Amino acid sequence: MINAALLFAFACFGIGLLFTLWRVARGPGTVDRILALDTMVINVIALIILFGLYTGTSLYFEASMLIAMVGFVATVAYCRFILRGDIIE
Repeated sequence: MINAALLFAFACFGIGLLFTLWRVARGPGTVDRILALDTMVINVIALIILFGLYTGTSLYFEASMLIAMVGFVATVAYCRFILRGDIIE
């Protein structure tokens, strides 16, 4: 039963990842693209955690934490670049 739920979750997050990839490619503005990239990071983290549950190892949970930190820093850097035109002051 848990395998069926994991496969359904993989499919849902995979479709969500494809939709956000479409938004990155066809977004009307830069802010929409940044939000879509942040959403893509969240979907990738969810897929990695689901894969960790599927394989039964805890290594993927640590990798998802690293990706979450890098995704947060990247989102902040993109927003600073949009607001100020410079990342490092």
